Amino acid sequence: MTETSLCPASILVTGAAGNLGREVVRRLHARGVGVRCLDRHPADAFPGVESVVGDLTDPDVFRAALDGIEAVLLMWPLLDSAPAHALLTPLRSAAPRVVYLSSSAVDDGRARQSDPIVQVHADMEALLDEAGLRPVVLRSDTLASNVRGWAAQLRAGDVVAGPDIARTAVVDERDVADAAVRVLLPDGDRFGRGPHVLTGPDLLGRADQVARLGAVLGRRLRFEAVPADVARTRMLADGRPEELVAALVAASTRRPESDRVTEGVRRLTGRPAGTFAQWAADHADEFR
Repeated sequence: MTETSLCPASILVTGAAGNLGREVVRRLHARGVGVRCLDRHPADAFPGVESVVGDLTDPDVFRAALDGIEAVLLMWPLLDSAPAHALLTPLRSAAPRVVYLSSSAVDDGRARQSDPIVQVHADMEALLDEAGLRPVVLRSDTLASNVRGWAAQLRAGDVVAGPDIARTAVVDERDVADAAVRVLLPDGDRFGRGPHVLTGPDLLGRADQVARLGAVLGRRLRFEAVPADVARTRMLADGRPEELVAALVAASTRRPESDRVTEGVRRLTGRPAGTFAQWAADHADEFR
């Protein structure tokens, strides 16, 4: 573990080097809030921000990262909630306000969720609640930033190939970050524990997203759905862990289509959620 103390930290952001974590850190730092990053990878793009490099599932690392922290944004990186039991004692001892980033696909009416990714989010919500931590739960829809995974294919041609998924109200990760900041700050208690379901304004499938990205780039892009077994073989060949590949394939085949569009972003941020088309326009250079 390495740590650089440059300012007093009051909010801990886990997964700080990821697409969403970086947006949260950027916003907190811009507000002058003391923020500490925790990630396995150095989040070194934020001068003036404390950085703890280590594994969230290591209780000693997590305990040290929680020192002096008033609120924590928890993003669980594993497909199994069991290792999170080791984090409960440090959380209870430090007693920060806990904000957990979950999935909008969690169905409170189901004993078992549709796929392993959604199941671990439901398990984490229950674990934190049963431990008496009273987490604020943000249930995010599919993040727009996920399409960055298509960049290599788009550099090679005009076809994005992969497993198809049910339509969903894709949400801009910047909107989710704004919502997270709102409930992490001291006056965020007024919004309640939720769950706050955060979606974009439009229901989109993979083909819809590819088409909107193509319109921004001035290219005739198309999506090519591939069978689950082909997708599995390709992802394994790319070096992805077998457990993750199985979960992604299960999500693509089992997760039901949702027509849910919420006002969650507006309620927490005071403005409507942005469109995927605007996200694509703002990030077009990443795909050129």
